Amino acid sequence: MKLLVRNLDRTLDEDTLRKMFEAFGQIQSCTIVMDPKSGVSKGFGFVEMPVPGEAKAAMKQLNGTVVSDLTMRVKKAE
Repeated sequence: MKLLVRNLDRTLDEDTLRKMFEAFGQIQSCTIVMDPKSGVSKGFGFVEMPVPGEAKAAMKQLNGTVVSDLTMRVKKAE
């Protein structure tokens, strides 16, 4: 299941994001979307988790979590 993670601090790196989701299960991929011109994070990313139950648990527990003074939003990617 692919999850969209929004409202991320622009200094958050993929390793940190991966570790937050690994607490709920196996991670297939973890990507923070970067601006190609500036090389700075656009403030959102995607996490893919192969087990739907683990992905749903991560989504439920991490949505609304405050990270670096920003409220992270997690939902299923469309």
